[in-house]
Amino acid sequence: MRKTHQNLSETHLVGEYTREKTVRAEHCPVLQQRQIAHLGVADAATPYSMVRTHLNGTYMLACFSGQGQILLDGRWQTCREGMACLAPPHVLHAFHAMPGHRWGFCWVKYEQPAGQKPFITSASPVMAKFDALALKSAIDGLSHESAGSADPALLRHWLDLVHLYVLRFAQPWHQDDRLSHLWAMIEKNPGDTWTLDRLASLCHYSSEHLRRLCQKQLGRSPMHHVTYLRMQKAAQLLESTSEKIEGIADAVGYENPFVFSTTFKKWIGWRPSEYRKQRSA
Repeated sequence: MRKTHQNLSETHLVGEYTREKTVRAEHCPVLQQRQIAHLGVADAATPYSMVRTHLNGTYMLACFSGQGQILLDGRWQTCREGMACLAPPHVLHAFHAMPGHRWGFCWVKYEQPAGQKPFITSASPVMAKFDALALKSAIDGLSHESAGSADPALLRHWLDLVHLYVLRFAQPWHQDDRLSHLWAMIEKNPGDTWTLDRLASLCHYSSEHLRRLCQKQLGRSPMHHVTYLRMQKAAQLLESTSEKIEGIADAVGYENPFVFSTTFKKWIGWRPSEYRKQRSA
């Protein structure tokens, strides 16, 4: 049985039935121009498993064949062909191949320089449809060039393609303006009382229509997205202020600090005090 995410530890298990092709910034310095630590393509099978207990940058994974499982929003979800997932910095991040299934995916892992905001916005999806083959082709091109003549001009072109494909997913141009404004409003005021009916009213949608739109565009329900934005704000406050846990809980809409702490651990991977200690260290 797959471990609960509370029991996960740092893991990189490839196994003899998995093939990986990775390009790293230390071997291909041009990646640093986009703050990319590494990228690659994998054809994975069990026992392939990856756990990062403290993701230090944005991670995008796009599936072009088969299926696997990935930890998102504090629960395991299946990532299938034609889907992509986006994990923000400073969260517990994990994924693994499923018994009986091969899993073809590509990935791009960004660094997070101190003081620089991630390019993930309040309207970025967690899991949604995506043409993974286009991103895979760009990564394959960069990998092939870096292993050959390594022409700097061609490498930059391949790198720009990779980055633009990631941005297409993380900052979708087709995002409904009303939803974008709504998420920005919640991001600025996470401590307000947000209900599904209030969210729908602000967008001039029915509750059911809003739910369908959010599931399609973000990969989560409206109230799940509110929780996500609250936890991201809480993480920011824990890292950048000395405010007590009780005060941060109240600032992001939780009257009960224990409920806040439990929710934060489910979504981020640690209790607030543990997270603050890790980030300060």
